[in-house]
Amino acid sequence: MDRRDSLKSLLVGSVAGGLLVTGCAPGEKPEETAKTPELPGYGRNEKEKEHDRKVLAEVFLNEHELETVAVLCDIILPANANFGSASDAGVVEFIEFIVKDMPHHQLPIRGGIAWLDSYSNKLYNAEFKKLTEEQQKSICDQIAYPGKTAPELLPGERFFTRMRNLTLTGYFTSEMGIKDLGYKGNTPGVWDGVPADVLAEHDVDYEPEWLAKCVDQSKRTAIAEWDDEGNLIT
Repeated sequence: MDRRDSLKSLLVGSVAGGLLVTGCAPGEKPEETAKTPELPGYGRNEKEKEHDRKVLAEVFLNEHELETVAVLCDIILPANANFGSASDAGVVEFIEFIVKDMPHHQLPIRGGIAWLDSYSNKLYNAEFKKLTEEQQKSICDQIAYPGKTAPELLPGERFFTRMRNLTLTGYFTSEMGIKDLGYKGNTPGVWDGVPADVLAEHDVDYEPEWLAKCVDQSKRTAIAEWDDEGNLIT
């Protein structure tokens, strides 16, 4: 089992995807500006949409922090032959939104990135995002397994665990992640009718007409229709 398959069992629920917001340039008319983007989803009322727009317009993580998040996300969930990496699925934007929408993540994420850079500088004299992939994975291996982490690295373990949870939430609630899971949504089930032995026990049987209409698997996706007298047509 590869890393991607093993991580599928760790899903947690949340909203998916953040979008970039652009403001009006000086002298630009409002109608010339792109509409304020909104989060995907159905059934959101105006109050919720206004909240989303406000959060999307805020800035918290700086460029360096976002680049570090991108590197770490793709280490946690890299691309494979069939699907892209976490950052390809928009997980960085997702985390950026969540950090602004749920402020209790802000200090742990910012502090965790600072810790990661400090530890990287201590080992390799460079920021985490500038290390080689081998060096980055070496650091992650030291903080990725709760219960096996050295006491002095526990702050890093807590940060990595948070990042792993956010990465999996963002990825597996994205369009790419849903396809990766193979989730097809609600699909018609197969019903072959009441078992023959049960029918025999009660001395009943299906009328051929109803049997053809109700237990014909070639029509399992058809929507039932009735005539004005209540007779089943399909």
